Amino acid sequence: MNLHVTTPSAASSLQPGLREWLSSKRLLLIGGKWVAAQSGKTFDVTDPATGEVIAKVAEGDKADVDAAVKAARKAFESGPWPKMTPSARGRLLHKIGDLILEHADELAALEAIDNGKPKHVAKAADVTLSADMFHYMSGWATKIEGKQISISALAAPGSDFFSVTRPEPIGVVGQIIPWNFPLLMAAWKLAPALTTGCTVVLKVAEETPLSALRLGELMQEAGLPDGVVNIIAGFGETAGAALAGHPDVNKVAFTGSTEVGKLIVKAAAGDLKRVSLELGGKSPNIILPDADLSLAIPGANAAIFFNHGQCCNAGSRLFVHRSIFDKVVEGIAAEAGKIKLGHGLEDATEMGPLVSSVQYERVNGFLEAGRREGAKTISCGNAVPSGKGYFVPPTIFTDVNPTMKVVREEIFGPVLVATPFDEVDDALIAEANNTVYGLAAGVWGKDTGRAQQIAHRLRAGTVWVNCYHVFDAALPFGGYKQSGWGREMGQAVLSNYLETKAITTRLGGL
Repeated sequence: MNLHVTTPSAASSLQPGLREWLSSKRLLLIGGKWVAAQSGKTFDVTDPATGEVIAKVAEGDKADVDAAVKAARKAFESGPWPKMTPSARGRLLHKIGDLILEHADELAALEAIDNGKPKHVAKAADVTLSADMFHYMSGWATKIEGKQISISALAAPGSDFFSVTRPEPIGVVGQIIPWNFPLLMAAWKLAPALTTGCTVVLKVAEETPLSALRLGELMQEAGLPDGVVNIIAGFGETAGAALAGHPDVNKVAFTGSTEVGKLIVKAAAGDLKRVSLELGGKSPNIILPDADLSLAIPGANAAIFFNHGQCCNAGSRLFVHRSIFDKVVEGIAAEAGKIKLGHGLEDATEMGPLVSSVQYERVNGFLEAGRREGAKTISCGNAVPSGKGYFVPPTIFTDVNPTMKVVREEIFGPVLVATPFDEVDDALIAEANNTVYGLAAGVWGKDTGRAQQIAHRLRAGTVWVNCYHVFDAALPFGGYKQSGWGREMGQAVLSNYLETKAITTRLGGL
């Protein structure tokens, strides 16, 4: 199969080794070996900027998931993995992080042609943060500790007991990741699970499987034992459902839409396996009357339009004090209008296409709904590349109300709804919290004390004050309400993959 990239500058930017890698059918990683799907099926991976096929990938289904789970179980029970010391496990994870940085250019290029995001953005954000996740989690491998507990043992007077807790890996973990940050989501999931000593079956999004498959090769290069990480490319209805409901999977970790998250819960309920969920959002972003607009306007622009608006935590609902509303909206429109749309491999590109035709139709459906319901559209005037790419320019809606579809539902595209407010009061907080989601929020104001007070009252797992989209491996990330269960990153994520065992020993009496 030949690689097709229609943009000359894009074609010239691909490394020869990457062209060769893409030209070979990409396989599934099961038990340390790269294998074809048992069905023999493959599916096409396309460049969303051109619509051209860039790779063929083995299409895993229930049979492949079952083989991967068996391999993960064997690695957990009897392979070298459970015998590895925490320090050795930590060194291995750190090496994976190093290899990600060594291959930063090719991983960023894969994200650009597979997901559509600009290569320079992928290299600076996705790749760097992925490596940092492995580096950060490598340090936790030697710091997972139990504790000694003094007990009263009222039913055994005169006896002495020694009681301790022992954190243990939960076992085989099924992990399902989305397409908006393919490499980074793989790192967010894999690094903490491996740190705790679990083994993993990772199901990657069918839209964007390439960077995770390449990561699998790098993990093998780092020396990860066979079967510890298994990678399945396939579709949600087949591979994803089989993994979520598999009876020998001890825990499922999912990142994606709230709708699919509910299906994951139902699939996992049969045997009561543990579930963690990082789901959708409709995040409020509040600009107070005293905000520094030189920060707030570009910050609000980035909050919604970063990664083409395909962020679960995007600041998609903007609340601005009426005294500065027009100035802020005009400023955001002007900032957004400077964003250059194009192929992710072109140096000048600041916003690529949406990930797929399905997402393109979804976002355009929301745009039509907003206009139909009477919202005022502010076009930012961006030039849209010609051709087959799934490009949607930044759009701002004003004159909206809380009943509109564009205000209530997660769009997952470059669409902002802006609402003025008159007072910083309970009504503003209530409206900001008026959503089934609770993933993230932003507050902009010079009076940081007041901003903090507002932050404390917002029902969201992350609140940014005078900033947005600030992530770090040490910071926990997750949501309230229908934005999910549990946390990613930070020390908090370790609890997703650990069981706590209490051991009590009778020492006798004196």
